[in-house]
Amino acid sequence: MSGERQAPPPRANPDLVGHEAAEVVLKHLVDGGRLPHALLLSGPRGIGKATLAFRLARYVLWRGGEETGLDMFGAPTETGFPSLAIPPESGVFRRVVAGGHADLLTVERVFDPRRKRLRNEIIVDDVREIGAFLHLTAAEGGWRVVIVDGADAMNRNAGNALLKILEEPPRRSLLVLVAHSPGKVLPTIRSRCRQMKLAPLPGANLRALLARYCPALDEEAAGRVSDLADGSIGRALELATSGGVELYQTMLSMLARRPGIDLLALHGFADKLARAEAEDTYRAFEDLLHQYLARQAATAARAGECGKAAYWARLRDGIADDLARADGLSLDRKQTILSAFFAIERASVADAR
Repeated sequence: MSGERQAPPPRANPDLVGHEAAEVVLKHLVDGGRLPHALLLSGPRGIGKATLAFRLARYVLWRGGEETGLDMFGAPTETGFPSLAIPPESGVFRRVVAGGHADLLTVERVFDPRRKRLRNEIIVDDVREIGAFLHLTAAEGGWRVVIVDGADAMNRNAGNALLKILEEPPRRSLLVLVAHSPGKVLPTIRSRCRQMKLAPLPGANLRALLARYCPALDEEAAGRVSDLADGSIGRALELATSGGVELYQTMLSMLARRPGIDLLALHGFADKLARAEAEDTYRAFEDLLHQYLARQAATAARAGECGKAAYWARLRDGIADDLARADGLSLDRKQTILSAFFAIERASVADAR
């Protein structure tokens, strides 16, 4: 789209929008010397959780490193900043952006060269690095900070390895776990973290960010994107730049057709999504399909139809599992897409009775 501006990645983003209350709490914890050894930041995908995690990490490293320090009694000195923001021109900020700060470790899903895409999970070898890192002496005399971006993507072995670290955390160490679905994180890990749930962004914040990064988007299109984004600027930008609104309308048209789905159109749709060069569109489809099913469940729940709501929720989870399995085992995406649409069609027919 002409006129787009690329949104900075979380480690390089100097701005935080819509989470001021959480930021105030975290700043008071740091400034008051009451920072817990582990935090779990949760909430929908794309709302700024990782941005807040890196913002906190930069602040903690800045306060504990050479650019600030302790007063004569050993207490943290006041920074004079009303938030967790530190100057973008500072050495700490620049080193974090470059991925070269010796006291910050980031653990996330890595690229799988065999499948030519990000691995679906964080494995135990990724997590084992954390223990060795935290037991090193801080290179800049302050804290050691670890950000696990996608803690809900840890497999069981990785989760158990992290649990052992959390049971005996080294002094002046901070682990910040970021999770879209905290229920997928081991309960024993959750119990050892201070949990902070971040809310979706208000509509005004979302529209302001869309205007900043997609200034060519007209008001009507921005409204449609905002409606689908559900308070997630990450999702809004993906929808705006990848034709997500049109993709969603195509899905709705096929599912709403009576007496049934046009098989020829569905096969053509699935063929396009299954192509190797359509990876971004396929990922947008996954999110939109999950959103459609979640909205069906929510609509039934608001109508007091608890049985139907539960049915749609189970279907949502089942299709999500099928899509994840197809990714993990490199199965035929087209067949998985077809199966998902047929399952939704059967559910819609049953729902109409």
